[in-house]
This record gives sequence, structure tokens and C-alpha cells, in this order.
Amino acid sequence: MGNRLSKIYTRTGDDGTTGLGDGTRVPKDHPRVEAYGSVDELNSAIGVVLATPDLPEEVVKGLTDIQHELFDLGGELCIPGHTMITVAHVERLESALDRFNQNLPALKDFILPAGHGGAAHTHLARAICRRAERRVWCLVSSENINPELPRYLNRLSDLLFVVARVLARRSDGTETLWRHDR
Repeated sequence: MGNRLSKIYTRTGDDGTTGLGDGTRVPKDHPRVEAYGSVDELNSAIGVVLATPDLPEEVVKGLTDIQHELFDLGGELCIPGHTMITVAHVERLESALDRFNQNLPALKDFILPAGHGGAAHTHLARAICRRAERRVWCLVSSENINPELPRYLNRLSDLLFVVARVLARRSDGTETLWRHDR
């Protein structure tokens, strides 16, 4: 790939539009732009999780792979008709979910998105992932979208929840439970 981003500003978006990967110009608040923008925000939030010191290597590897896949997913959203995310990506997330979840105790209560920095940042990434999924579903209502995209984001939010639990238990051995009787 050549020097595609040799000039960062183009002034072409000053009118409230942005260019999709196929050259089409759409409003900056178009559902497609909202969807890939939320995926970009999610990718950045995962980058914050990865900045946490002393993460388990399996978490680092898994989240780094996911960052690459999210870049692909965002690219797929940016280029109408382009497909990059497949059933195999969703199945890989399901396998990781099973692996991380197998040693966790069953949940009997809701847990709060809190705790150790890595766990709290992972909960934030999970919430952003849920928003990205909602934005993709908004796009699905008006355009033909690869059905694996919302499935991928749905599994990823579950995986981020489980990783947050793993990190909370690893750091201080506990999770912050919601107390309904407070």
C-alpha cells in the first residue's frame, strides 16, 4: 500500500459529508457512519484495556487479534457490499468465550462495571460494543448488511464481559456485586 494518508486534512468534510470506501458521499450522521464510528470507538477502548499493565498473555493476544478484526469490520461497514467478517470469526469468539468462562463461578447476582482498572476498562469497552451493535442493527433496518457483523459484535460484548470478570478476579479475587437490598 502506498502513501494513502500523506495528507490528513482534505476539507471535503467541511460541508457535513464524508466519503465511504466506495467513493460515495453521505452525511456524517448517516447510520453507516454511526456504525463504523462506534466500531472505531470500541477499538480505541480495547486499546485502553491493552494499556493495562500485567494482563495475561492470552488476554493480550485475544484482544490484539480482535482489534485487527474490528478494523476489518469497520472497513466492511465503510465499503458497501464488501465482506470480511465470516462465521469463522464468530466461532472463534465463541471458543474464546468458552475458554475464559470455564473457570469462573456461575453468576448468582448482577455485577457492577467496576473493580481493577483493567476490569473497569473492559466493562466500558463492553458497553461501547453494545452501542456499536445497536448502530449496526439500525443500519440493517435500511440496508443489506452481512449478518455476521451484528453476531460478531454480540459475541464480542459477551466475551468482554467474561474477560472483565477474569481480570477482576485475577487482580483482587472478587467482583463488585450489585446489592439490590441497599
